[in-house]
Amino acid sequence: QLVESGGGLVQPGGSLRLFCEVLGSIFRINHMGWYRQAPGKQRELVALSSGGSTDYADSVKGRFTVSRDGGENTVALQMNDLKPEDTAVYFCNARLSTPENPWVPANLWGQGTQVTVSS
Repeated sequence: QLVESGGGLVQPGGSLRLFCEVLGSIFRINHMGWYRQAPGKQRELVALSSGGSTDYADSVKGRFTVSRDGGENTVALQMNDLKPEDTAVYFCNARLSTPENPWVPANLWGQGTQVTVSS
């Protein structure tokens, strides 16, 4: 289970921080990251953290930072210089396996948190 926190309403140029934690027993986490989905658009990758490496969508490079500072079972997204086009529902994502099925990773999603950038 993935539990998200953060999000909300912010003015253009402002900052927000999203946080996600994996609850339950974990055997291995392959990667964790964030996706977003704006109204009428497909879900898209925002940022990914895997084995010490990170990857970002071109639209957020230099403004967003993904980190695992809260522990290996967590992922945070620091969003700076937010723009109206960043408005979307943000979803935490993790690919992981459990002790019950150590060699069969599953793709898990958080419940989503709304980020609205508006003046």
